[in-house]
Amino acid sequence: MLYFLAVGFCWFLLIPFLSYLFHARHSLEATELLSETLLFGSAYGLAAIFSVTERRPLADYGLPLTRKAGSLFLRGSVLGLLEIGLLIGSIAALGGYSFGPVALRGPAILGWLLYWCVLFVLVGLAEEFAFRGYTQFSLAQAIGFWPAAAVLSLGFGAIHLGNPGEGWVGAASVSATGLLLAFTLRRTGNLWLAVGWHAAFDLGETFLFSVPNSGNVFEGHLSNASLRGPVWLTGGSVGPEGSVFCFAITGIMALAVHMLFPAAKQAASAAPHD
Repeated sequence: MLYFLAVGFCWFLLIPFLSYLFHARHSLEATELLSETLLFGSAYGLAAIFSVTERRPLADYGLPLTRKAGSLFLRGSVLGLLEIGLLIGSIAALGGYSFGPVALRGPAILGWLLYWCVLFVLVGLAEEFAFRGYTQFSLAQAIGFWPAAAVLSLGFGAIHLGNPGEGWVGAASVSATGLLLAFTLRRTGNLWLAVGWHAAFDLGETFLFSVPNSGNVFEGHLSNASLRGPVWLTGGSVGPEGSVFCFAITGIMALAVHMLFPAAKQAASAAPHD
């Protein structure tokens, strides 16, 4: 609880205030990079302090720096791109999505691509560690892995309701995604697959397919894409995460994780280990 309150203070009071001051003199893009760096740094730094008091290695909380980390991150990136590709493809098959004319030219394409890659890796690190790192590890000690994952996934979805354009269906979809990413933690023993997955899904949604991301519409997208049709198909202002297809594809991706990472390879404990 102390950890959760400390992270909440940083995320919802201190860091927004610092970002506001920074944005007065710098661009929105630089401010976003700073903000996400601080979000991850606060969640990880506080866990480092608690790891000393609890006499545990910091790696126990989900981000061990091992040789397998890079491989898991890359595999997660492939799965994240596959998931958003299946989702957009399903919507497009029923006439709900069109790519539209390309919005960027020349060096701007590479520049924005690099920017979004860096930003979304930071987003993945921050959100995965905050919701499926120290908090998941500690809560699981008290109530078990899956009850802890359910509670934190509901919180993960609820926080997204603060985004402009987000809705209850989109928040439910985010909660379902939280459970899917918790499943990857259960099967791999750490968060690296989930971080790569999270980052790649956001990159595909925001940049490659140029659609709203959890209700947010950003500049620097690859094309002037459009979503049209009923809300159940396109997700409306929420974006594809509010589409009925998102729940079905989340189930498909859970089956893929089950097949790619057999239960026999998971750690015997509910706590993550490498």
